[in-house]
Amino acid sequence: MKIRIKDNSVRLRLTQSEVNILDKQGSISSKTEFIGRPFIYKIEKTNDIELSTDFIDNQIVMKMPAKMIEEWISTNTVGFTGQTGLVKLLVEKDFICIDNTDEDQSDNYPNPNIKC
Repeated sequence: MKIRIKDNSVRLRLTQSEVNILDKQGSISSKTEFIGRPFIYKIEKTNDIELSTDFIDNQIVMKMPAKMIEEWISTNTVGFTGQTGLVKLLVEKDFICIDNTDEDQSDNYPNPNIKC
């Protein structure tokens, strides 16, 4: 799972297997090991109707409705948006990059902009 934070926006991108783990296990998380304590970002499946987030104890917890996850898995929907207070939220599928990268992309979603 990748995170991008810019001012009052948080964007999470998930690979195919991460979306499946979220669906089956109800949550998925990643962390960055800073000296002294980790920074954790997590998505939890909820019965809510909107995408939302909390920030507690150095941890961003994105709350994603089960209906969104079901739609994500069964359609070509790229992602979902939401807002908590001033913070804009975006959760989306992680696509294979069109340009060259050293990153392992074997589990990323096929990029719809790549024409064979």
